[in-house]
Amino acid sequence: MADGIPGVVPVRDSKRPDGPVLVFPASAWTAFVDELTTGHSL
Repeated sequence: MADGIPGVVPVRDSKRPDGPVLVFPASAWTAFVDELTTGHSL
């Protein structure tokens, strides 16, 4: 995951630094992390 890119959250596998990157809207990433931390369904 990288910080500092407005509006999106790019994510990649740290074991494959030259591999593909998934880019999520920041709001979707926030909802995902909230789900993981609270355990509530979306």
